Amino acid sequence: MFKNDLLKGKRILVTGGGTGLGRSMAGRFAELGADLVLTGRRAEVLEEAAEEFRKLHSVEVEAIPCDIRDPAAVDAMLDQAWAKGALDSLVNNAAGNFIARTEGLSHRAVDAVLATVLHGTAYVTLGCGKRWLAEGRKASVLSVVTTYAWTGSAFVVPSAMAKAGVLAMTRSLAVEWGGRGIRLNAVAPGPFPTKGAWERLVPREDLADTFERKNPLGRVGDHAELANLATYLLADEAGYINGEVVTIDGGEWLQGAGQFNFLSALTDEDWEEIKPKK
Repeated sequence: MFKNDLLKGKRILVTGGGTGLGRSMAGRFAELGADLVLTGRRAEVLEEAAEEFRKLHSVEVEAIPCDIRDPAAVDAMLDQAWAKGALDSLVNNAAGNFIARTEGLSHRAVDAVLATVLHGTAYVTLGCGKRWLAEGRKASVLSVVTTYAWTGSAFVVPSAMAKAGVLAMTRSLAVEWGGRGIRLNAVAPGPFPTKGAWERLVPREDLADTFERKNPLGRVGDHAELANLATYLLADEAGYINGEVVTIDGGEWLQGAGQFNFLSALTDEDWEEIKPKK
């Protein structure tokens, strides 16, 4: 789909870049010539991904552990990243989510999701943005949201709140920073299987097919499809796209809003079984 050196000369920071969709996107960026900075909470996972990308694609990959919920840690991570050269792009991929009946949520449960998805994304975006603006540097930010950022969804209310906030930030800063050379866009994936997410979000095997195939195309997304979309939106050739959210869900949200509404099929016993243990 792309010329082999499409991203050569770019340095891209990917949050949550050691696993799942973040790792898939980062790997595609490296394949197309980008140097990477991977961040996340687990150092060993980051370094494993970094070493793989170095060997496969002969690019520079720096792994910097960071809990993006901590603004001081974010600043330290960005200082370390910038020490080897300015970043050109940021991919806000780090997230946290779990299913629950909302009336049973504690304030800590709500905060656990908002702290990573909304606050952490804002901390990293503002940290990069301040540096880019001070340097007069053109740059691009891509945030991973979800279709229920605008439809809402039962049983994942903190995630819906947080992703809606990230989308609002994206559109707001696209206007505020666009004239100074910084583009901000988002992608809204439907079901793209990852081991960690599926274990947390699909609690009964008989519901998996409903979750995975309730879209007009009747299938889940392939990681390469999302990685290619992300690549395009970060590339200079997409330079007139700003403040946009691109849905990649097989038509799921058009067919039936609320990605996790299918969980109304769970019984009280099911909810008791999957309730987070104190």
